[in-house]
Amino acid sequence: MNDAGKQHKKAWEYDAYHFWVEHNGTPEERAKEDIENPTKMLRKYAAYFDRCEGVIIANICGSCGKKAIPLALLGADVTVFDISEENRRYAMETAQAANVSIHYVVGDVTDIDLDRYGGTFDVVFMEGGILAYFHDINAFMRIMYALLKPGGKLICSDFHPFIKIMDTLKLETQTMNYFSTDVFEGEMAHARFYDKDIRKQFPKCLYRRYTISEIINAIIDTGFILKRFDEHPAWEDPALPGEFTAVAFR
Repeated sequence: MNDAGKQHKKAWEYDAYHFWVEHNGTPEERAKEDIENPTKMLRKYAAYFDRCEGVIIANICGSCGKKAIPLALLGADVTVFDISEENRRYAMETAQAANVSIHYVVGDVTDIDLDRYGGTFDVVFMEGGILAYFHDINAFMRIMYALLKPGGKLICSDFHPFIKIMDTLKLETQTMNYFSTDVFEGEMAHARFYDKDIRKQFPKCLYRRYTISEIINAIIDTGFILKRFDEHPAWEDPALPGEFTAVAFR
């Protein structure tokens, strides 16, 4: 694990289990929601899965299992790759409460054992603003490509690059030159939900935000066949871009 990975691990294991309980409910409470309507819990991402039954899915940076468990309830065989042991604890307890099985690999995504997992998955799926944690998007996409079976599908959803110049998602992140390639230190995602005195104690993360062309070209240059690139409105202001979803095939 490189230095950035160690820093991210420290940040994402800081009070994470407690945070999920406070914001998602106990694993038992969350599981009840997932069971009641797993498709609803997938939100807009459900439309990008042709089917789930029997599909082998890698959920990259799958965090607390908020999408992995609904996918498993719909019949998918899901493996979460995530850096946080605290996230794994919440996800596995929720999966148990939901009476489904998921696999969970704790570690830096850039260190995935491709001898073991290469060519294994029908779908590689990610969402929730993970790309900024990886400072070489081309290297990241090569790993995603390697994880997929021939003909496998990449579903890459992330924060819209427009947030580089305007905080449309109200994440309280710094804005910058749209074309900046700088790696910068910033708060981890949960810090803004805490009182300022506690917020100061949170370990920082290292981010690298990408432009639309950098993302699209990384997908294409890796060898993927890009099929769709959808833009989604911001959560609080639908007149502004907030997220995107790219769909590509190996």
